[in-house]
Amino acid sequence: MRSRRYVWPFFVLVLIACGAVVPSVFAQGSASEVEDLKKQMLQMEEQLRLLRQKVEQLEAKPPTPEAPPSSEKTDAATEQRLKALEAQVQQQRAASRGILAPFNPKISLNGLFSAAMFSKKDNLNFGDHDPNVQGFKLQNGELHLQGTVDPYFQMDSNIVLTIDKGDTKVELEELYGTSLALPANLQVVAGQFFTRFGRQNPQHPHQWDFADQPVILNRIFGPDGLRGSWLAPTPFFLEFKASAQQAQGDIATSFLSSKDQTVRGYTLIDRPVQKIGDLIYMPRVVTSFEPTDELTAAMGASTLFGPNASGPNNRTIIYGADLYVKWKPVNHSQGFPFVAWQTEFLFRDYDAGPSTTPVIPASRLKDYGLYSQLTYGFVYRWVAGFRVDYANSSGGAPAVPFISGLAQQDLVGERWRLSPNLTFYPSEFSKFRLQYNVDFAASRGREAVHGVFLQMELNIGEHGAHTF
Repeated sequence: MRSRRYVWPFFVLVLIACGAVVPSVFAQGSASEVEDLKKQMLQMEEQLRLLRQKVEQLEAKPPTPEAPPSSEKTDAATEQRLKALEAQVQQQRAASRGILAPFNPKISLNGLFSAAMFSKKDNLNFGDHDPNVQGFKLQNGELHLQGTVDPYFQMDSNIVLTIDKGDTKVELEELYGTSLALPANLQVVAGQFFTRFGRQNPQHPHQWDFADQPVILNRIFGPDGLRGSWLAPTPFFLEFKASAQQAQGDIATSFLSSKDQTVRGYTLIDRPVQKIGDLIYMPRVVTSFEPTDELTAAMGASTLFGPNASGPNNRTIIYGADLYVKWKPVNHSQGFPFVAWQTEFLFRDYDAGPSTTPVIPASRLKDYGLYSQLTYGFVYRWVAGFRVDYANSSGGAPAVPFISGLAQQDLVGERWRLSPNLTFYPSEFSKFRLQYNVDFAASRGREAVHGVFLQMELNIGEHGAHTF
């Protein structure tokens, strides 16, 4: 589930100003300590230079039989002192980095661009970061900051920029802290971040193996939260996660969402969070194992449950299961060749209505579907992929006549999509992708809707490795 709240562009200016002010305040508060370290490092480096010069002079002298036997001891003592000074210099450098590190976060900027053409004016790409317009689009501009707060916490932030019909929008997509020193392998993450439901939803657009989001995720997910995870002491990897999240706003489309929005014909009421049971809760379990030296598998199961605003006491529950398998030979070269298979199944049970405007009796809305994708790194830097999407729905027959607009109708009924693609990575900081989609939706009479995308990603700055 993804946040869709927009922050005014001046937020970026405030952030930049804070980035300039905080280091200066820190510098004033501990200037003497930093200056002392610099002086010590300069003195040590000067001593190191003189000792190296002395060693070079001794090595340059021709051996003389008349040399006193004590010269070997002198050379050995000089070498020992040289090594000791080098170690001290390294320690001082590490100490200075440790003092300044919290005020020098890792910063990276990612740009994801696309050009798209569709066979129909009303295409079937509905994700905010999908290539969903004819022509060019900035799918995602992402500024990522990460830094250590202290020995106990790390902080991450992702600020996203998009352009919609010429208007630039700034979105605080993620801002959260992660604990670093809790006992018993416990870790807590607090703030706003993508819900850790399944494999695809927590990923950022530049991490996707395809240019657009799977169909079933577009139907179900639309958050703020608290997540706890525990690494269980078992012979194989087993991780338990649990979260409690905000249920209101556009970021929670399957739950309380926003007043007057519609879900398959049912108009949502204003239902505020009033008690602890009005939050969204998620348990998740993940395990991974290696059947052979060349094969790795990871499996997960997730559940989301909470209130929805189609009635004063209505509830929603979502189930999910995911599987990831990767083959990579032992004698691989820089990660190639490889074959990776990823698949997810989702099911939503939505207790809807009754609705008074318009008058619609209560019903159980069920939405379900899956995607399955295969990627093949056939030669260094080249990856071919193929994905199959399927989504369908049942229930809610009394509300069907009240589903207005083609976009709402496209979110109901059977839907298939086939997507082959080819990706080239000039380096770890850039990629080019060509993808073709063909969609068949019951809402369009199962007429084929074609789409072709050319995508480019550019990245500057330090960025962490992607999760397995």
